[in-house]
Amino acid sequence: MPSRRGTAALFGVLGVLGAGVVGAAPTVPASASLGLPQARQITLAEALAYARSHQPAVLASLARIRTESASAEVPRSQYYPVLGLTAQFLEGTTNNTTASYLTVPFVDLPRIGGTPTTNSADARWKPYASTLAGAGLSQEIFDFGRIAAEAAAADARVTIAARAADTQLLDIELNVEEAFFAVHAAKSILQASEDAYQRSLVHRDFARAGVKSGLRSPIELTRAEADLSRFDTARIRARGGVFASQAVLAAAVGSSDLVLDAADQTPLQVDLPALSNAIQLASERDPRLQEALARLRQQELETRAVGALARPDLRLSAAISGRAGGAAPSNGGAEASGDGYLPNVPNWDGALVLSWPLFDPTLNARQRASRVAEEVQRSEIDLVRQQVISAVEQAYVGVVVARQALPSLQHELEAASANYAQADARFKAGLGTSVELADAEALRADAEIRLAIGVFDLAKARAAFGRAIAEGARSNP
Repeated sequence: MPSRRGTAALFGVLGVLGAGVVGAAPTVPASASLGLPQARQITLAEALAYARSHQPAVLASLARIRTESASAEVPRSQYYPVLGLTAQFLEGTTNNTTASYLTVPFVDLPRIGGTPTTNSADARWKPYASTLAGAGLSQEIFDFGRIAAEAAAADARVTIAARAADTQLLDIELNVEEAFFAVHAAKSILQASEDAYQRSLVHRDFARAGVKSGLRSPIELTRAEADLSRFDTARIRARGGVFASQAVLAAAVGSSDLVLDAADQTPLQVDLPALSNAIQLASERDPRLQEALARLRQQELETRAVGALARPDLRLSAAISGRAGGAAPSNGGAEASGDGYLPNVPNWDGALVLSWPLFDPTLNARQRASRVAEEVQRSEIDLVRQQVISAVEQAYVGVVVARQALPSLQHELEAASANYAQADARFKAGLGTSVELADAEALRADAEIRLAIGVFDLAKARAAFGRAIAEGARSNP
């Protein structure tokens, strides 16, 4: 699973506080008390909608889809005619012979067949000018399915990019949900810190009055002062934790705001399908598995496209040109006017060209390599399917455990609150000590933080389960 900054931020807050509670948000915003900008409130639905259209990772995924879509048009462009122009000027000798030669791409050999044939004794070293200007048109007539095979392979790459974008979107949505719930947990911890500080302040004042009246020992006041300072430090850290979690939420949704606040409450009730149904849903909708299947399909089409390169090709070629050469023609006719510097001799041609690479070992090797790659993709599908099923099972167990633990945590808090009430009453009646009251406060604070973590764990586990079964996946095109 990818790293979750919302989760990391929450547990960072818990580590520095050591106390928390489930309750309403504090009256004074944490950002205001720290001199930081106040966070704008946003609902979970608004956060998810904003992330889908503004998160940089989502925008990058959409850009990759557009890139692959544009690349998919490249093979289809072969259906369109190709029009070209050329203008040439050549200065060189014209000693013609019957020698044959092959044209190669890295040596340009001019045609000089219209000049008289000469031998080595009659060879002349006087250069003559030649000029050429022309335009040509080439049009695909019938490709025997080669272009269609290349286009199909390119379209499959678009599908791969789309499935990868779906995976990215689901991960972003999970990040947003966890960051959103982390804000609620951090605010609950802040409320607990404020409440603990206020209770400790009352106890300190009560202990001071008792010491002043001589009814209590001075150690009662010093212990109360220590507890008050500890809870004061905790609430300062809690304010920073709220701001940090709000900053994580803003980053998760891709907002330009420095911080965002969670508006609606964390859901406590969750519904789960049967595990077998969840696995079936994940197998049908998880974009990671769909991407693996798309990669196999693309590789199969790539193999077919490589094989199609060995098919025949039928093209129409036409050209119109003007040319002239300064050398005397072999038939003894009149020399061209302008000494070859003016291409004033018109020509045109049209040709229907059939080409067929009957044997090309390079194409055969590429096709064999592509078939081997197909086997790799098939193995990847089995691996991804196993990972998807494992993720569903783990997320399902996580939700069940978190949901079953919540009533016990709530009962723990009720018992700890009752114990604190008794200790507080004993302290005020002069029957209990500050140590007994501090232990009760610690027990209550520990129960409050455990319940806060339990609420967050349930919300986070449900969000992870929704990601595992691709609950928010878009319909496949």
